[in-house]
Amino acid sequence: MTSAARTPRSAPDADPESGTHYRRILFKISGEILAADKPFGIDGERLVELAEEIRSVHDLGVEIGLVIGGGNIFRGLSDAGSRMDRVNADHMGMLATVINALALQDRLEQQGLFTRVMSAIKMEEVAEPYIRRRAIRHLEKGRIVIMAAGTGNPYFTTDTAAALRAVEIGADAILKGTKVDGVYSGDPMKDSQAERFDRLTYMEVISKGLRVMDSTAVSLAMENGLPIVVFNLNVRGNLRRLVMGEPVGTVVAEEA
Repeated sequence: MTSAARTPRSAPDADPESGTHYRRILFKISGEILAADKPFGIDGERLVELAEEIRSVHDLGVEIGLVIGGGNIFRGLSDAGSRMDRVNADHMGMLATVINALALQDRLEQQGLFTRVMSAIKMEEVAEPYIRRRAIRHLEKGRIVIMAAGTGNPYFTTDTAAALRAVEIGADAILKGTKVDGVYSGDPMKDSQAERFDRLTYMEVISKGLRVMDSTAVSLAMENGLPIVVFNLNVRGNLRRLVMGEPVGTVVAEEA
């Protein structure tokens, strides 16, 4: 019988056996990360680097759930998507996440890791259907679970899918890998005066309109006491340092 998901903790204790700060994580990756410096598509070298980063954390005994966006292939709210029926465009975006999930699965398995791609849209020939208890069981067995196709519903982002899956599997935190080193008051690429935050509360994120995750995802995390950590995934070793409890990125939690 599969054990029930653990209750998320707002301030998880370190695992005394491995010395890690988290036992189970939901790792959220944007599709643009996979494109690296390319305008679209998947960069092979970036994919290998990402697989190595994930393996370094898996080797610590951390259970890893993954949600990947599809913006490097197709985004429902893109210029092309805006010319389509919103439901059709969003479904195309969900299918793009499956392509990214399969690509990452291939690289992870080349690293010798056992993985499962689970899709919210049924496509048994290429992925397992997402079933919460089965996903938890895979995690308990040490498999990396890549959860694709968002929530399976239009009008919901992969941010919301990540928050939902994190709550469902009992993750200790959502670790969101981005191209910047945390959350800023503005776009640091355009505004040199933008202030970087080390810690924020959920309500501060929502009230200030900060671009951490969409408001639905932040609200879901807040309701379930699920911390969100935003960090720079382009710095090698950051994911491992974060899991080991080092101060990396910006933490969004109940108390700042």
